[in-house]
Amino acid sequence: MARRENDNIISTFAELKELKNIDNSTMLSILEEAFRNVIARTYGSDANYDFILNPDKGDVEIWRTRKVVADGEVKDENTQIALSEAQKIADDYEIGEEVSERFDISSFGRRTILTLSQTLSGKIMELQKDSLYSKYSERVGQIVAGEVYQVWKKEVLLLDDAGNELLLPKQDQIPTDFYRKGESVRAVVVKVDNRNNQPKIYISRTSPLFLERLFEAEVPEIHDGLITVKKVVRIPGERAKVAVETYDERIDPVGACVGIKGSRIHGIVRELNNENIDVINYTTNLPLFIARALNPAKIVSLEINNEEKKAVAFINPEELSLAVGKNGNNIKLAIQLTGYHIELMRDIENTEEEEDIMLEEFSDEIEQWVIDELKKIGCDTARQVLKISREDLIERADLEEETIDEILKILSAEFE
Repeated sequence: MARRENDNIISTFAELKELKNIDNSTMLSILEEAFRNVIARTYGSDANYDFILNPDKGDVEIWRTRKVVADGEVKDENTQIALSEAQKIADDYEIGEEVSERFDISSFGRRTILTLSQTLSGKIMELQKDSLYSKYSERVGQIVAGEVYQVWKKEVLLLDDAGNELLLPKQDQIPTDFYRKGESVRAVVVKVDNRNNQPKIYISRTSPLFLERLFEAEVPEIHDGLITVKKVVRIPGERAKVAVETYDERIDPVGACVGIKGSRIHGIVRELNNENIDVINYTTNLPLFIARALNPAKIVSLEINNEEKKAVAFINPEELSLAVGKNGNNIKLAIQLTGYHIELMRDIENTEEEEDIMLEEFSDEIEQWVIDELKKIGCDTARQVLKISREDLIERADLEEETIDEILKILSAEFE
């Protein structure tokens, strides 16, 4: 009976040890603490007990030491043993000597052993949770990979290579992401909660830090510290701007990040579902930095108010749509990157005066929602639309090709 109960406890925790990767010293500490608590509650003291863990044999030994007293003088069976009982163990024991013998845990009773087993299970699970929390707390800001296990409306559950759960909330998913069970997904660890000792690991694919870590992985010069990523701003799945710099004049930071024929940046773009990435040289020269932030548009002149952190950029009318970008993404990111509110103005002084017509004048031929879409890309007049190529209009405006062709036909006819 005793051996069977002992084996059941140890085999159970040998399996847990293998599964949770708990070292022998920690396992011994957990077992000893649990057994000492039971012994102390049962007998009042655990001071005369020793524990030996033999992980190779899957066995634990508990040894109790008692003092030999004369027959009939035993007052505490936990710390004293009668001479006649001691001599059954070895016939040369004498009064006053100490006897050490293996303790039979079945003497606790079946219910106590069951409670002990449950207590040990709880301690093992607590230890595992603490270990998981510590492990991922140290990995905040690092990229991890997980396998999609369950897709829900508000989040995706992934499992890492050790079977730990990773949570990818909806707001941290790229809008164009589509997840299938079993596929591998990469993201950056952004937060680890341990509320009520229940670790929850949150990861993100929309964080600017994810893009920064991807650059570190793809560009050796960034990993080695030769190039520094100064700032990353993103509209996930749409566009991003990355400011980089180097103190080594021999290195072109933008060229190094892009790679030969885009070899380095293409992998990052694919990971982010074709997110358009602008890499620009960082500089402390604010006018130059704002001009670079507005790329691909070229500015004619710039007025800066440092006190209010505002800037007015004068741009040729034909460049205005480039400065604004699709859905205003380019100007939004430029503002985030520089920290200055940037207002775009047409530089009409350097543009030949020519007749133009506001798009609103065509409301009888072009539906208002179509006019609104054209305004979103920075086109308020007919000539602004006509100065953009058909291919660029199709790419920037959220309109069908047939609609674009009809618009160009209507606007062109007005100037013929």
